[in-house]
Amino acid sequence: MKKLEAIIKPFKLEEVKEALAELGIEGMTVTEVKGFGRQKGHSEIYRGSEYTVEFLPKVKIEIVLSDSQAEEAVAVIIKAAKTGKIGDGKVFVSTINHATRIRTEEKDETAV
Repeated sequence: MKKLEAIIKPFKLEEVKEALAELGIEGMTVTEVKGFGRQKGHSEIYRGSEYTVEFLPKVKIEIVLSDSQAEEAVAVIIKAAKTGKIGDGKVFVSTINHATRIRTEEKDETAV
């Protein structure tokens, strides 16, 4: 099993969700996060004073799926989240050794 973590721009969440649903992937965890990479934030003016916003709002999507679905899911996330501008985000893939569904006690891929 693989765990995909995607950090994307918030306005791209719905597009990514719909693209994953077309693959048959519907279960996911979404968290509102803040961060910065090469963008290093940006400057804004509020009531005449300029200040720097270092952490920009992002959305983190977490999905656990079978090894066979992982590569295609990454490609779909990239296609749906890409704007071509700085700050589009990243996708991380890691291996999951074990999973258990609490309600039914199903194990590993049947739990996902």
